[in-house]
Amino acid sequence: MSMLNQLFNRGLFGAKCKTCVSLAISRIKLVQNKRELQLNNMRKEIAQFLRNGEEAIVQIRVEHIIRETNIWEAYSILELFCEFVLARIPILDSQRECPSELKEAIASIIFAAPRCSDLPELLQIQSLFTAKYGKEFISAAAELKPGTSVNRTIIEKLSVKAPSAEVKLSLLIEIAQKYNLQWDPSTAIAEFSKKHEDLLDGSRQIRSRAAEYQRPVVESSLSLSSSSEADLVARTNQNQGTQQLQTSTPLVSKKIIVDPDKTDKLVISTTGETRTSTKSKIMENARAAIVAADRASAAARAAAELAKM
Repeated sequence: MSMLNQLFNRGLFGAKCKTCVSLAISRIKLVQNKRELQLNNMRKEIAQFLRNGEEAIVQIRVEHIIRETNIWEAYSILELFCEFVLARIPILDSQRECPSELKEAIASIIFAAPRCSDLPELLQIQSLFTAKYGKEFISAAAELKPGTSVNRTIIEKLSVKAPSAEVKLSLLIEIAQKYNLQWDPSTAIAEFSKKHEDLLDGSRQIRSRAAEYQRPVVESSLSLSSSSEADLVARTNQNQGTQQLQTSTPLVSKKIIVDPDKTDKLVISTTGETRTSTKSKIMENARAAIVAADRASAAARAAAELAKM
């Protein structure tokens, strides 16, 4: 039974693969003819823009023409690979492993299948090869893993990389010569040679303005922190002054002496360790600390209002 199933599966794979590959070849020819007409019309539009001196539009349209031309050339190579696979279907149907002479063609078709939306038959061919050769063989070709046999021209033509300035300029010169235009390429050369700014991190003007806007916020936060520290120091000094006053006042002893000659006045003498000079200094330090605390709190309020703005 296993031999019968194996023979049946072989014949079934060959029939399905032959049908899908034949449909893919017909689709490629149809799409190529359509794209060729579109490319001719786009070239005529570019020539008209060059004649009218609309350089800005030309610089945008020329990239689209190059991308469409690359896809058209990739389809031509895929058509040859599909015809080659179609001719070798009996060999594919009789062998379990992929033949070495067909690896490049099959890997290129697998790589192009998800990248060519106009050719849905390529996805069907990819699913057939997945069932026959396994997912590892398919993923190696689709993800361009080391050792893959995908055609390098197919990779370049289906790439989304922007064309170089030389390629764009050569295409414009070719179009101008084909339609006999007196076109001066100096403007296009100057525009293509410009090094445009990388805007992934934002333009330089926006970044400079953002830095200028953030600078007063940082300064206000620093002043706020310094004022809060000054307020804390002033409060500690005030507390120390009041504690010194409280500890020094009980040590003062007063003696009242009555002068018999001047009975209308009292003479008060002070004794003890503390003196009036030290008491006055402590009072002055306390007043200075209170004034510093008031100024620091006012500066903190002003910094907070500036940060809110």
